[in-house]
Amino acid sequence: MITLQKVHGSSNQFFILDLDQLSFTPLDEQIVALTQQITSSFLTGADGLLVVSKSNYADCLGKMRVINADGSEASMCGNGLRTVARYLSEKFRQSEFKVETLNANLTVRKQSDLTQNVTAFGVEISPIHFNNKYFPFNNLNTTKLIKSPIKAFSDNLNFYAIAVPNPHLISFVEKDDDLNETLETLGTKLNQPNDYFPDGVNVNFAKILGENELFVRTFERGVGFTNACGTGMSATSLAYMLHQNRNAFPSDEITVYNPGGVVKTIVHEDWIELIGNATHTHTITISENQLFNHQFTEATVNQTNEQQSYEHFIANLKKQAD
Repeated sequence: MITLQKVHGSSNQFFILDLDQLSFTPLDEQIVALTQQITSSFLTGADGLLVVSKSNYADCLGKMRVINADGSEASMCGNGLRTVARYLSEKFRQSEFKVETLNANLTVRKQSDLTQNVTAFGVEISPIHFNNKYFPFNNLNTTKLIKSPIKAFSDNLNFYAIAVPNPHLISFVEKDDDLNETLETLGTKLNQPNDYFPDGVNVNFAKILGENELFVRTFERGVGFTNACGTGMSATSLAYMLHQNRNAFPSDEITVYNPGGVVKTIVHEDWIELIGNATHTHTITISENQLFNHQFTEATVNQTNEQQSYEHFIANLKKQAD
């Protein structure tokens, strides 16, 4: 029997599968098939599967792969990394360490709880790139997008393109319609065959709520609308500094609200720290054979009490905002 966890960061939900528990190494096609099935049909679904294994690097405590619900693989996931950081922290009893991801080995560290029973971790988001050499965008007559008008996307919005390393297209808006209909239209357009982002792109629209306060909504590549996107909120925080013509000061903590909750970000010179919840909602026990044959009804599921604590935390935030 093996154990999986269902987890979330800012209500961005995942299953964690630790390959060290398995008696065999699954093929990529098995992992993709498992992801597509488990995220669509078990425990109200999820945005992806986080695959944890031994790292190829001596200074890393583990390795994380991010498989989206549609079976594609993401370079990184900030919300997911927080939950994997907690998993590895509890497994190896360490509070600060590195995790191997597809593009970089990233430092993670335990933070003070956001409130009682709401565990928090801070994770490094890097590397940062602006040039389309590092993520393809075409036919826009430029190699960088920094506060750039793009008539093919909008008649009145300006855009930033930032890879962290996931590719993000960012715009600051004022109207709620832009956070919904406009974002959905553009996100759908740029994640179907198109002339501008051939590999698709995460599209983030943000409202500036006040000094160092943002609300961000994301149409995520491979997922669609999501409750939160960690790399998206990080990239948007950097875009906010540029939008305000400000340098990055590590003492400036930015509060970023999203449909699933809230995080804090700190923009450093060449990396961003993302701080938020790492909530463990369910523990699932199942045999290898049942898991890879997608027989999820045979699993034993134990629910934690952490989601109730998280929802109480979010409700208090909304009361304070009112």
